Amino acid sequence: MLSRLVAPGAVAGGMMLFIPIALVSLLAWQTLGTASQSTVTHYLVLTVAVLAFSTFTGNSGILSFGHAAFMGLSAHITGLLTIPVAQKAIFLGDLPPWLAQTEMHFLVAGLIAVAVVTLVGLLVGIPISRLEGPSAAIATLGLLIIVYGMIVGARDLTRGSQALIGVPKTIDIPIALAVAGVALLIARVFRDSLSGLELRAAREDEPAASAVGVNAQGRRLLAWTVSAGIAAVAGVLMAHYLGVYSPKEFYFQVTFAILVMLIVGGMSSVSGAVVGAIVVTLLIEVLRGTEEHINASWFQEPTVFGLTDIGLSMAILAVLFWRRDGLFGYWEIEEIAGGWRRWFGRQESVHNTVPDVHAVAPEGELKVDDVSKVFGGLRAVDKANLELRPGETLGLIGPNGSGKTTLLGCISGALECSGGGVHLDGKDITHMPAHLIARNRVGRTFQNIRLFGNLTCLDNVKAALAASGTRLPGGQMDARSRALMAELGIEQYANRRANTLAYGLQRRLEIARALALDPRYLLLDEPAAGMNETESDDLLGILAGLRESRGLGLLVVDHDLRLIMRLCDRVVVLNKGQVIAEGTPGKVQSDPVVIEAYLGKRRAASKAAAPSTQGREEP
Repeated sequence: MLSRLVAPGAVAGGMMLFIPIALVSLLAWQTLGTASQSTVTHYLVLTVAVLAFSTFTGNSGILSFGHAAFMGLSAHITGLLTIPVAQKAIFLGDLPPWLAQTEMHFLVAGLIAVAVVTLVGLLVGIPISRLEGPSAAIATLGLLIIVYGMIVGARDLTRGSQALIGVPKTIDIPIALAVAGVALLIARVFRDSLSGLELRAAREDEPAASAVGVNAQGRRLLAWTVSAGIAAVAGVLMAHYLGVYSPKEFYFQVTFAILVMLIVGGMSSVSGAVVGAIVVTLLIEVLRGTEEHINASWFQEPTVFGLTDIGLSMAILAVLFWRRDGLFGYWEIEEIAGGWRRWFGRQESVHNTVPDVHAVAPEGELKVDDVSKVFGGLRAVDKANLELRPGETLGLIGPNGSGKTTLLGCISGALECSGGGVHLDGKDITHMPAHLIARNRVGRTFQNIRLFGNLTCLDNVKAALAASGTRLPGGQMDARSRALMAELGIEQYANRRANTLAYGLQRRLEIARALALDPRYLLLDEPAAGMNETESDDLLGILAGLRESRGLGLLVVDHDLRLIMRLCDRVVVLNKGQVIAEGTPGKVQSDPVVIEAYLGKRRAASKAAAPSTQGREEP
């Protein structure tokens, strides 16, 4: 459990951010005036808020508008529990008797508010975590609007759209700084934990993440719940910092400001969120001061409005134009400070790690029984049958559009079968989710390479290792990941971003990631696509070596028939979704039905009368 929560560098990176912020904040507390201290306190409170947004949005890639709703809920709960009884009698005369007579210390009230709002966040997160991309973002926007409407509508409890008055102002720089430090630590530990890594993998490519065992919905729910708790803390701080506030303080204005902080600093980086909060807070103060100066100097009455919103909008446009991923991009501060190899693409020295390889048990089989898949009126797969045993290499070939990739999707759980069934060592996995099939040791690669492009190569493999359920102490997760990369000859690229590798190396990384599942069966969808003959020969040697050393079953889909005929023990041929031939490579290659499927009847007849030729595209 501890290995899932704590990752090397999380605490160090958090301290690299927190120490300078703490020094500046405490210096301001001791030397600056009340107005400047208020600005610093407000920044620290906003830092907690932006860390809440970052914990969910940064790790999941889903833009959230709803966390301001959690801030508003917790602010009003703590306010109702801490307003003096005498003031409640004046401003909130319709409260229930028990609540009208309640007056708690802000710490106790704050803990209650955070607990209640976190529970609400968990319940709301169950449906939201099932959504992806724009759908999830719209759902969070709906949450913000609904909660705002509920707070305004509960007039007896909140005074409606009027300000809540009398909340004790107890938040100063030391308290805000301490809470911000804890929130920063939580955000960094979650991001760098194995659960956070799995969620970042799903952010990059959810189907690929599911194929290595990541439960994306579960990880989103966890991040949403943690971030809701942090947002609730921010709401408590904001309530006791302002003292007087209305529901609009936790509506679109604060949501917009926090999203600007994320975009400017880097939405996918905790360090970027914190630095973005600094930049945007300073920008807001400058713009507000400028607006007040213009109105005071040039006009008898306030005339210039909206300068702050205009400035924040321009900041977003500038960042999107010059640095699309924000100031920090996908990196954390310790990676930028000490990871110069990443910037220049310098290769790491090889650690000569010896892979921990053991052969799988030869018993059992992966069996496909009369599987069909229908898309509307198109029958992409039509009652297909095949069997694959450990230690065997089975080729799956056929013309373009014959249903090969669709059949792999049905086997791996990426697609729901319309008919038939898939059995894994006697277990029915037909309706099992893709991530559970992967955890049952069925790995796969994709026709178009699907890596977690903005993660390092090491993190690509480690995410699969974590999702598979592997738990190793200390740095052994990294060591095991490096061993898998060494098996494919790519360990020297461990700290390179996956999307910076050459095409052939990306193919190897995808296979190494699949091997992290310790698979009994490995489904390879066109692994030699785009490779020249030399690269294809190298791949042939790698796959043959994996079969020999691990004893796993390989199901290989490819148009490189030269590779298929040399590598495979048996070959199954699909055409129009149906199995039209099965047997040894030599038998299938000379089958007239297969030749006709590839070449057509007229050319097949000509070929039968002419000497046989072999190549990459002909059977």
